[in-house]
Amino acid sequence: MPLPRTRRPLGAALAALVVLPLAACGSDAGTTGGDDARTLTVLAAASLTGTFTELAEQFEAEHEGVSVDLVLDSSGTLADQAAQGAPGDVLATADTASMERAGDARADDPAVFATNELVLVTPAANPAGVTGIASLDDDAVTYVVCVETAPCGVLAAQALADAGVTREPASLERDVKATLARVSEDEADAGLVYRTDARAAGADVATFDLPGSLVTAYPVTTLAQSAHPDLAAEFVDLVLSEAGADVLGAAGFGPP
Repeated sequence: MPLPRTRRPLGAALAALVVLPLAACGSDAGTTGGDDARTLTVLAAASLTGTFTELAEQFEAEHEGVSVDLVLDSSGTLADQAAQGAPGDVLATADTASMERAGDARADDPAVFATNELVLVTPAANPAGVTGIASLDDDAVTYVVCVETAPCGVLAAQALADAGVTREPASLERDVKATLARVSEDEADAGLVYRTDARAAGADVATFDLPGSLVTAYPVTTLAQSAHPDLAAEFVDLVLSEAGADVLGAAGFGPP
């Protein structure tokens, strides 16, 4: 998983506090050319890594002096951190249940901006000869899924139950990116991940559709603790815009 963008050093943060009373007299509007050096912190589900990196770059290009710090992790972890008042301006999760956990930290009603679907992946060579989710009940097959506190883990548990798979996974990974990495690096024979992640892995994995359709919805909101609420609202607008839909669609996300 890519590391979040580097935050400003402590010295810069202290300097910002010194000029805060003067800066407070100005507008927080995110118009091009009118921004002082500011950082917008976006808490986003790990499965949004590629798309939100692209949207962050677009936002920075349109807002002089503004940098976007992406904090990428499991949706449940990020929602819990937001609920506890962790610094952040925007929260985007991979399911509505995680967003609910953010509680009063949500400054606005969350808006769903995309959907995703669970699939089964194997290493490209498929050494275990997996043919579908039923293969995961074979003692010779090692498979991995997300922890059940992550949206991908919730869907995985449902998929396994629906297929009647009773064997336990070899490991529970913290998020979908970690699950995919175990498979693409030949450390597991199979894994349950989102279609967008399988697509991003390209030739490194083979993808198998699951019986039925296990879909999750992605909501986004501004946070009550945001230091830059106007900029946060503009980033949410970008995610919900036609330009945002184009980026998400190109990555394989479904419409809301």
